[in-house]
Amino acid sequence: MSRKVIELFYDVVSPYSWLGFEVLCRYRNVWNMELKLRPAFLGGVMQESGNRPPAMVPNKGLYMKEDLNRLASFMNVPLRHPSDPFGVLFTKGSLAAMRFITAVAEKEKDGNRLVENVSRELWKRIWSTDQDICEPASLSEAGLKAGLSSIKVEELLSLAQSQAIKDKLKQTTQEALDYKAFGFPLIICHVNGKPQVFFGSDRFELMAHCIGEKWLGPQPDKPTAHL
Repeated sequence: MSRKVIELFYDVVSPYSWLGFEVLCRYRNVWNMELKLRPAFLGGVMQESGNRPPAMVPNKGLYMKEDLNRLASFMNVPLRHPSDPFGVLFTKGSLAAMRFITAVAEKEKDGNRLVENVSRELWKRIWSTDQDICEPASLSEAGLKAGLSSIKVEELLSLAQSQAIKDKLKQTTQEALDYKAFGFPLIICHVNGKPQVFFGSDRFELMAHCIGEKWLGPQPDKPTAHL
């Protein structure tokens, strides 16, 4: 049976994207699939689709905080809220971080392990240890922790400022919009030549049904038995 291709469009400013990212990475060798990580810019998707961030609606913002706490525990992801969520989400944003990840993806031709590692380190900075992800020094630290050499980090920081990488990020963001994206995470399952689109980090059971795989919970190596 041929492997199914699953694309994950994400932005490290999105905590729900982190949850979906970790679950899909855990299932990489559980489901018969090829996981393609597609770093994109959430701000562009929100603007072009006419969507509003949940935190802009007071009741949604309150619910989101509690919802993320429950999901972080359930999915075993060390997610913690930053001290200034408004500044993180709306003032600073993630454009520099997503250009850096795009540069990593452009240079990594064999698989996407470095993209995975760098993305995870940036998520941890913003959504676990309450640190900056905008300044070059912050990106450098994340890259080093992800296993990149200092020379490679400097090369990637320079590349991230190039027009080619800026255009590549715009292109990937447009591809998400072409799938009618209105937020992240956006997961595209290619089954029998047809893309099936899923939004959010709470559709894995339905996704498994649609692609003919078994859902074993958010931690497939520790399935929970229900009697």
